[in-house]
Amino acid sequence: MNQYIIGIDIGTGSTKAVMLDSKAKPVAISQVFYKTDCPQTGYAEQNPEIIWKAFIECIKKVVAKKKRLPVTVSISAAMHSMLVVDKKNKLLTPLITWEDTRSEKIAEALRNSLEGENIYKSTGAPIHSMLPLCKIKWLKVNEKKIFKQAFKFISIKEFIWFRLFNKYEIDYSIASATGLFNIENKKWHTPSLQFCGITESQLSEAAPTHFIRKDIPREIAAAMHVSADSNFCIGASDGCLANLGTNVINHGIAALTIGTSGAVRIAINKPIVNYESMIFNYILDEKKFISGAPINNGGNILPWLFKNFLNNANPSENDYKKFFKTIEAIPVGCNGLMCLPYLYGERAPVWDEKASAIFLGIKSFHTNAYFLRAALEGICFTLKNIVEILEATTAPIKQLNVSGGFIHSKTWMQILSDITGKNLCLVQTEDASSIGAALLCMKALKIIAGYDSLPQNAHIIIKPNSDNFKIYKKYYAVFKNVYPSTKTFLHELHQIKNSQFIL
Repeated sequence: MNQYIIGIDIGTGSTKAVMLDSKAKPVAISQVFYKTDCPQTGYAEQNPEIIWKAFIECIKKVVAKKKRLPVTVSISAAMHSMLVVDKKNKLLTPLITWEDTRSEKIAEALRNSLEGENIYKSTGAPIHSMLPLCKIKWLKVNEKKIFKQAFKFISIKEFIWFRLFNKYEIDYSIASATGLFNIENKKWHTPSLQFCGITESQLSEAAPTHFIRKDIPREIAAAMHVSADSNFCIGASDGCLANLGTNVINHGIAALTIGTSGAVRIAINKPIVNYESMIFNYILDEKKFISGAPINNGGNILPWLFKNFLNNANPSENDYKKFFKTIEAIPVGCNGLMCLPYLYGERAPVWDEKASAIFLGIKSFHTNAYFLRAALEGICFTLKNIVEILEATTAPIKQLNVSGGFIHSKTWMQILSDITGKNLCLVQTEDASSIGAALLCMKALKIIAGYDSLPQNAHIIIKPNSDNFKIYKKYYAVFKNVYPSTKTFLHELHQIKNSQFIL
C-alpha cells in the first residue's frame, strides 16, 4: 500500500512542503511566503506567529492537493534562529534570524580568543553573530530585563514543536548549529553555557533527528487537515537535509545551494576541524556529519540590484526572465568589472560582519547590465573559494549537486559551472530540504532501505565551458586578493559610519 510522507521546511523567506509517495516521488508541493523586519541596522527579525500560520497552511495545502493523509510529517528548519519565552511560554522577543548581526562585536571578540577556538572545536559551529551563542550573550549585556525573565531560549522549530506537543525539544542537527552543543557527546556544552551565562535547563531537551511523536491537539490537526494521531518527525536543519535531498552523501560530490544566502556542503563520517576557515560540522544523523561553509550574500542581492540599478522595487517573474536574458549578453568577466558581493557582511570564507560590497574596475562603458552580471559572478567566485577550501581539507570534488532559487536560471547555473569548473547536477526540482526531511523520516520508518537505495537520476547536467573557465581563472586570481587588500579600509569605513550614528 502506498504511504505518503510530508517534508516541510521552515525557511527564512517562506515555508515549503512536499509530499512524497512510498517510492520517494514528489506528488504535491506548497509554499507560503513571509517577510523579515529590519527595525534597526544589523537587526533581522520575524513574527513567529506568522510562521506558525504558514506551517499550518503549507500542510493543509499539500494534503488538499493530493487528497491523501500523510503517515508522518517531518520537519526541516533554517539554522541559527532564536527567540525567548518566559515561564508562561509567552514571547519576550521576536524571532531573531541568522541574518541578524547585532552581536557582531561579541562574536568578533570571541572569534579572536582561545576560548572561541575551543568552543568551535567542541561544537563544530563557526564563531559568528549568526549563532544563538552570541545572540544570548548580547541579550545578557544589552537586554537585562528580558534576559532575567528568560525561561527558554529556543529556535523557530522548537517554537512550532512546542505548539504541537507542549514540550521543549530540539533535534541534534539544529542544536549543533547553535554553538551551545557538543557534537561529540551530544550534550549541551558547559563552556558555551558559561560564556552566555545560562543553564542547561534554559535550553530544550536534545533528541536524535529521527525522533517521532504523535497525538497533536485535535484543533491543530483539523486546521492542517491531518489525523490527530499523525506522526511528526523532529527532523534536522535545512542545510543538512538539503544534502540528503540532493543525494550528496558520498565522496566526490558536494551540495551547493543559492537561496536567500548560499552554502557548499559535503557529507562525512568525522568532523573537519579548520579554525582558520571555520568549516562547520552539523549533525545529520547517527552516522553522518554535514561539513561546509555558508555565505551571507546569495539571492538576497537580487532585490537590491533590481531596486537600485533597474528602479524596480517589486520585480515580477517576467522581470527576472528579462534580468537573466540581459546579463547573458554581457561578456564573461564583464570586461574587467568585478564585484566583491559582501552587501550584507560575509560569513565564509572571511567571517567578517564589517565587510561590505565593492565594485572594482569601473569604466565609462560599463552599463547597468555589467553591474548586474558582475554581482552574480562575485557570488560564484565566493562559492568557488569555499569549494577549494573543502577540497584542500578532504578530497577533490567532481560534481556539485545544486539547489535553491537560482536553479530556475540556466544562465546563473552556467556562470557557476564556468567559474568553478565543475559539472552541475540538478537532482530535485522541488525544495531539497523538504525532500530531505521526508527521506530522513522514510529511512527511520523503514519505508526505504537506506539513502543509497534512492534513484540517482539527474534532471539537468550543466558542464563548464572550457574557454570561459580559462578566462574566469584569471579573474578569480584577482578576486581572491580583493578582500585581504581592502579589509583595513572596509573596517575603517564601518567605524566611521557607526561613529556618525553615535554622534
